[in-house]
Amino acid sequence: MTRFVRQAQYLSFLVPILAVYSLFTIYPLLKAFFLSLTNFDGYSKVYDFVGMKNYVRIFSDDALLSALSFTLFFTVAKALLVTVFAIPLAIIFDQKFLTRNLHRAIFFFPSIPSGLLLAYIWGFILAPVDSGVMNKILRELFGIGPQPWLADPLLAKISTVVVASWAVTGWHAILYLAFLQAIPKEYYEAAAIDGASRLQQFRHITLPLLAPAMTISVMLLLTGGLKVYEIPFALTKGGPGFETYSITQVIVLRGITETQYGLASAMSIVFFFIVLVVAVFQVTIMQRREQNLQ
Repeated sequence: MTRFVRQAQYLSFLVPILAVYSLFTIYPLLKAFFLSLTNFDGYSKVYDFVGMKNYVRIFSDDALLSALSFTLFFTVAKALLVTVFAIPLAIIFDQKFLTRNLHRAIFFFPSIPSGLLLAYIWGFILAPVDSGVMNKILRELFGIGPQPWLADPLLAKISTVVVASWAVTGWHAILYLAFLQAIPKEYYEAAAIDGASRLQQFRHITLPLLAPAMTISVMLLLTGGLKVYEIPFALTKGGPGFETYSITQVIVLRGITETQYGLASAMSIVFFFIVLVVAVFQVTIMQRREQNLQ
């Protein structure tokens, strides 16, 4: 009886959390699913049940199909780029030099301001006209004419990925640094005594022991990349054409701008399951990688 009372006391602490989670997560999700089966426009109090018609319309939406392609490209490219630069950066931050704390702060700072603010600043730098900062530098130093950084479809996609990666690389480097500092120095000393080079120490000690950090970092990059909105919107407004539309931008466009709440809700439900599947798959694969490296 005493054990039952104790467990009931522990469970009672979960009730407020479950209530808040249900109110702000479960209920909106169920409401969105219900609206996705209707033709609700956000204003009418009476709306019709249309079944799966909104889900069928998703696959004939040119903007959404283009957004799906760009969002997947953006997510994968950003995750690769950040990981490639964040790990070496963390190793540099782990070294002892006079201004290392200052450098850590400088590289971490871009992750503090709003992504929208950073994107507007980079939009001025990458303006595809002769007065753009980047085009001025290219003209003054190399005599190169103005480049359509945000007007050409390929350059706009690449520019968006680079800006988004620049903004979070320092944050992920600090994440790797936290795990890197937890690695016992004795491992490297023993490897050095055995004649292992720096590259061999990195390959056989650092990378395997950074596997848990990589799992967390990549999961955050993938889920954040799939949900991206502000940086592509501020840089290109989704242009040229639909080339840099993100999925979230299309959902907002269909739901708020065009008041097609039923269609936007259907897009949200499909998007939710895409993010869920990607997150579960990524975590499962990388946790198996961690086990294989142990």
